[in-house]
Amino acid sequence: MMMRDSEVKIMWVVGAIAAVFLVCMSSIDEVEAQPQVPCYFIFGDSLVDNGNNNRMASLARANYLPYGIDFAGGPTGRFCNGKTTTDVIAELLGFDDYIPPYASTRGRAILGGLNYASAAAGIRDETGQQLGGRTSMNGQVNNYKNTVSQIVNILGDEDSAADYLSRCIYTVGMGSNDYLNNYFMTAYYTTSRRYTPQQYADVLAQQYSQQLRTLYNYGARKVAVIGVGHVGCSPNELAQNSANGVQCVQKINDANDMFNARLRSLVDDFNRNLAGAKFIYINAAGVFNDILTNPSRYGFTNTNSGCCGVGRNNGQITCLPYQTPCQNRDEYVFWDAFHPSEAANLIIGKRAYAAETPSDAYPYDIRQLAQV
Repeated sequence: MMMRDSEVKIMWVVGAIAAVFLVCMSSIDEVEAQPQVPCYFIFGDSLVDNGNNNRMASLARANYLPYGIDFAGGPTGRFCNGKTTTDVIAELLGFDDYIPPYASTRGRAILGGLNYASAAAGIRDETGQQLGGRTSMNGQVNNYKNTVSQIVNILGDEDSAADYLSRCIYTVGMGSNDYLNNYFMTAYYTTSRRYTPQQYADVLAQQYSQQLRTLYNYGARKVAVIGVGHVGCSPNELAQNSANGVQCVQKINDANDMFNARLRSLVDDFNRNLAGAKFIYINAAGVFNDILTNPSRYGFTNTNSGCCGVGRNNGQITCLPYQTPCQNRDEYVFWDAFHPSEAANLIIGKRAYAAETPSDAYPYDIRQLAQV
């Protein structure tokens, strides 16, 4: 049966509308697939190292099983069974892939951001030296300066690079090793004999402030400063210094709190005095304390032992190569003697990105930081 001209016109209009609708939907999908920020730069230690130490002459390496046993790429250098907190944050920011390590990334791939973190690294250059090779915070800042030079070359001029970097997210989480592998390691370091805990927190914060200011001077504007977790609750410290292997080592946690208090003040100072600065503080210790205080709420049954490791609390030595870890990894807060499990990292990363309580982030969380 032949269609009338009017019917043909109607069919053509309907088809055209449908085609436009599909194009629009496709465009929306493409927009939604874009990350919330153009790039994400990561500074830190073994909590977020994803392979920068792999080729170093260092005891602080994790590029062997059982590390990475639950990670899609297997052992990569992450000190975890699976994802780190910054992997979780990258996912929540909308990146298609995890931020690659500085040590092995070149060319235009650097435009999406880089991970400079290095296991055993500290704010102080000497921190972690008994473990061998590592890239201190000063070294990571220098590597970032090198990256900025490359970005200027790729984008064509400094103004374009500055505009680009001003829209990126930066997370900086340093200080744990300055306590664990410095101040409270009295056999190797003299800092505890030279400084009271409050003096040490002040000295650390002063050095850190200079390093963060250098990042600002080289284009960083949206910076999340991750506070130090309570090192005194790690299986390693429980194994060595806790009478019952459960009670956290309070003098270490108190020292960590002194430093964290300085970080909040530092964030306020930068936001007041540096043009365009948008610094925030993430209360990692508070989030972790919530997990340790309410483990059943999050599905944890073990809060004081590593899922793998050696000795008391599985905390005296980290996971040995090809050691068989626990089977119920999602029920362990700690993966090894020092580092959280993927299950714990998922909680910490999510609450850093989107605060569940007012104390999780100050003055706001990473999700809002991406939008401002």
